[in-house]
Amino acid sequence: MAKHNIFGKKGEEAAFEVLLKNGYLIRDRNWRCGKYEIDIVAEKNNRIIIVEVKTRKEHVPDISQVITRAKIRHLIAAGNAYLSFFRLSNEIQFDVILITGEDENDFTVEHIPDAFMAPLQTYGQSSNL
Repeated sequence: MAKHNIFGKKGEEAAFEVLLKNGYLIRDRNWRCGKYEIDIVAEKNNRIIIVEVKTRKEHVPDISQVITRAKIRHLIAAGNAYLSFFRLSNEIQFDVILITGEDENDFTVEHIPDAFMAPLQTYGQSSNL
């Protein structure tokens, strides 16, 4: 396995551990449905938490550098697909976990709860996202 893939896997494992330590129930990992994939689906306080895990060699001061508008749209659609697939009506939250470090043995974990919110829509309106 390539070194960057090992770092990515270690990062996802570290993200999983951070969520567990902070009282999250892990519902799914690497959940797929059609074109959608969610790194981690967790639950806490009756909310479904869609978690995107990003690994980087250098610290990223602005989350928009790693999560584009297109990625946000994709995650929102994936979250809605998850709720629909399992017939859930829970509130949904989108978190990002940034893994930063030089290699798979030396990194930091930053959990950003509510990293972005799905736009509210009413019938007949569309979002600019």
